[in-house]
Amino acid sequence: MCNDSRTIVQNAWRAFASHDADRIAAVFTEDAEWLAPAGNATAVALEGPSHIVGRAAIVRFLSVDFSRLFVRDVTVTFHGFHADGERVIVEETMTATLADGRHYANDYCFVFELRDGLIHRVREYADTARGHRMIFGDALGA
Repeated sequence: MCNDSRTIVQNAWRAFASHDADRIAAVFTEDAEWLAPAGNATAVALEGPSHIVGRAAIVRFLSVDFSRLFVRDVTVTFHGFHADGERVIVEETMTATLADGRHYANDYCFVFELRDGLIHRVREYADTARGHRMIFGDALGA
């Protein structure tokens, strides 16, 4: 199951990168949740929630909203995929060009919880202070 779980999440990242709504929808349960740190810079900049509930809302974020902030040169460097049963932990660094032309770089850790071969819950962890500095500049970073 660990190798299968890891493969499921690796394939999900390829779907995310495609920004194709149908491909993304195919990897989530209907009642999936994506929990990011409260007040994270991405949610603030996009005026969206930190806790996204439901496959449709997650698909919209990944296929439409994400690209409004991270407009080009999005690169994810994976540092590890660690699987234990239906839980997969992903360590990564994401870089991108922001809508205002500035460079973005931050480290993330995601915990994926699977159910019946689909993603049921994602818990996202990141350096929120760095995210705020990258998106809003030093004056607004906390």
